[in-house]
Amino acid sequence: MELIDQTPESLAAYTCAQVAALVPDGKAETLLPLIMRNQAQALARVERCINAVRMWHPGRFNYLHSSQYCQYLYYLANTIWRNEGDARACTRLFLLNKALNGIDLFYEIEMPEVFFIGHSVGIVLAKATYGNYLVLYQNSTVGKNHGAAPVIGDGVVMYPNTAIIGRSHVGNGSVIAQGVSVINRDTPGDCLVYAGNAGDLVCKPVREPAAEEYFRL
Repeated sequence: MELIDQTPESLAAYTCAQVAALVPDGKAETLLPLIMRNQAQALARVERCINAVRMWHPGRFNYLHSSQYCQYLYYLANTIWRNEGDARACTRLFLLNKALNGIDLFYEIEMPEVFFIGHSVGIVLAKATYGNYLVLYQNSTVGKNHGAAPVIGDGVVMYPNTAIIGRSHVGNGSVIAQGVSVINRDTPGDCLVYAGNAGDLVCKPVREPAAEEYFRL
């Protein structure tokens, strides 16, 4: 994958410099060897994601593209966590992503192989089951309720200001309309979910999978 205006070494140094500026405790330098050991694997995960997103140029990663860099920081932290279990280093990357992009995406969360962030500001994601080809927009929330976490199928789209909470099973191809909350409810899949009367949800069938608009399937 082409790294625009960067090499793997300079990208690692760039990320470490950002962490040092955000958390000036003098320990950011210990992050560099961790990144270098795990960066190839993290970038391979980023490349898989970039190549699948229709609006992104395949095989090119731009560190100044906020959504791409946001997903890179997640994949990097998650890869380091998987391989080395270094919570202090991963927390620094998590905090950097939160500060730069306004997203709360913890490194222990297992995001899908392919997902797309339209705008990251205000996104909060809990430990849940996430299907592949997920689309997230600003202020979308996935959260637990009394310890129960949602199960989200493949090809789900969460438009701005949406929420999936608690014991919810969101079927493949569900599109959650702007401002709608799915709380301890199920959706049948291949549907547009919007608000009905008295807090009810209305699920209207869709003609084509929404994921086709966003991804090279």
